Amino acid sequence: MTNTVTALTLNPGALTLNELRAVWNAAAPLTLAPQAYPVIEASAATVQAIVAKGDAAYGINTGFGLLAKTRIPDDKLEQLQRNLILSHSVGTGELVSDAVCRLIMLMKIGSLARGYSGVRPLIVDTLIALYNAGIMPAIPAKGSVGASGDLAPLSHMTLAMLGVGEVRVNGALVPAADALKAANIAPVVLAAKEGLALINGTQVSTALALHGLFMAERLLQAGMVTGALSLDAAKGSDAPFDARVHAVRGQPGQIAAASIYRELVSHSAIRASHLVGDERVQDPYCLRCQPQVMGACHDIIANATRTLLIEANAVTDNPLLFKDGEVSVVVSGGNFHAEPVAFAADTLALAIAEIGSIAERRIALLIDATISGLPPFLVRDPGVNSGFMIAHVTAAALASENKALAHPGSVDTIPTSANQEDHVSMATYAARRLDDMAHNTAVILGIELLAAAQGIDFHRPLKTSPYLEHVHAQLRSRVPFFDADRFFAPDIEAAKGMVLRGELSASCQPLFAALNH
Repeated sequence: MTNTVTALTLNPGALTLNELRAVWNAAAPLTLAPQAYPVIEASAATVQAIVAKGDAAYGINTGFGLLAKTRIPDDKLEQLQRNLILSHSVGTGELVSDAVCRLIMLMKIGSLARGYSGVRPLIVDTLIALYNAGIMPAIPAKGSVGASGDLAPLSHMTLAMLGVGEVRVNGALVPAADALKAANIAPVVLAAKEGLALINGTQVSTALALHGLFMAERLLQAGMVTGALSLDAAKGSDAPFDARVHAVRGQPGQIAAASIYRELVSHSAIRASHLVGDERVQDPYCLRCQPQVMGACHDIIANATRTLLIEANAVTDNPLLFKDGEVSVVVSGGNFHAEPVAFAADTLALAIAEIGSIAERRIALLIDATISGLPPFLVRDPGVNSGFMIAHVTAAALASENKALAHPGSVDTIPTSANQEDHVSMATYAARRLDDMAHNTAVILGIELLAAAQGIDFHRPLKTSPYLEHVHAQLRSRVPFFDADRFFAPDIEAAKGMVLRGELSASCQPLFAALNH
C-alpha cells in the first residue's frame, strides 16, 4: 500500500489512515482547517483567565508530578514551562526517522488543535511551520515508559520550537537556532500550560506503532506473494484454497486470504503439470495452511489499525479544559497512559513474527530435496556448491530473534516519579521494537523470494501464473539465477529492498483490495 498527497489540510480529530500513511511515505505541505482556530483561541483564553484569577490549577500554575502541590508565582510561569522542557529532554539512543517525526508532529498538531489543551494558535502554527520547512526535531527513540505520555521524546520535539539543541534538515543535523533563523521562524516563549500540553501525550508511541503497522501491511502482502511462489516452486496443491473450506470456518481474514492465494496461482502451467498422477496427498502446513495463518495475521493487523487510528486523533495530554455550561473547568485525567497503543503494538509484533516464521519453514522445505523435489539447497552441483544452505540459517536466526522480540511489552511496568506514576504501559518500547522485527521478517521474505524464484527456474520451460511470472521477472531484473556459489549477501539485500518498498504486491494490488481495513 502506498499513498501520496500533494498537500494536506488537517481537520482536527478526523485524520484518516490514508492521510497518515501518506505523511509516513513523504512530506507534503500542511495547513490547518480554518475552523480550528476559534476553538484553539477559546481554549487559550481559558488558561489566561485561570492565571488572572489566581486559583491553583495543575500544570498551569503548579509544579508537576509529585510537585503538583507547589504553587508557582505568576512571574515564573514562563520559566516553569521552559524549565519543564529542558529538564525533561533526557532521551537517548538513535534518533527517530523523518517519517516517524512527521507523524509525531502531525498528530501533536491535530491533538492541540482540538481545543482541549489550552495552547495559543502560535504554538500550533510554529509546529506547522517547522513541519513545512522540513525541520525535523532530533528526537531520541529511547527514554519513555509510555505514561505520563512520551515526556522525554516530546520534550526533544519541543526543544526545536525553542531554538535549543539540534534538528535534522535534509538528513543533516544542524543547530535548531540556525535552522529556525534560516526558515524565518521565531523561537517561541512558552506561556502557562503550553510546555506540559506539548510533552504530555502518546504521539511518539503512536507514531512508532503506525510505522510498525505500515511495515506490517507490506510484509503481509509480500509474504502472501512469496508464499504463493513457494507453493508453485514446490509443486504444491491449490486445493486447500477452495472457498468452501474457508467459508465453513467463517474467519474473515482467512476467507479473504484464500481468495487472494487462488488468484495468485491461477493459470499456472506448473500447477497444471501435476494435477494428475501426483503421489502426494497433502502438503506440509507451511504451504497448505497459508490462508489460515496469513488471514489471522491480517485480522490482528486490522484490529491494531482501528486502535491506532483512534489514538492518532485523540487528545492525550493532561489536564484538559472543558466547558460546563458557561463555566470552564480543568480536569486531571490519564489519557496519557498509552495502554491501547501498547496492546496494538504487541499484536502487530505477533503478526510480524508469524509472517516471518511460516516463511522460514517454506525456505526449509524448498532446500530439502526429499520434500520439494528440487536440487539439494537449490543449486546445481551440490557439494561443490552450498547454494541456499546458509541463507536458510540466516532466515532461521532472524525468525528465532523475532520470537524473543515478540514477547509483549505491555505486560511490563515499572514505577516512576516517586511512585506517583506507579503503572506504565511501556508502549514506546513495544512500538519501537517493531522496526527491528519488520526488518528481520523482510530479510526472511527476501530469502524466500530468492529461493522460490530459483525453484521456478528449475521447472522451466513451464511457467508459473501470470501474476507470479511478473514478480519473478522483477526479481530477475535485479538478481540473476543462482547458477553457482557467489557473494550472496547483495542478492538478499536487493530482495529485502523489494519487500520493504512494497514492490512484490504492487502489480497485483487489485487482489489485495479485500484486505483493506
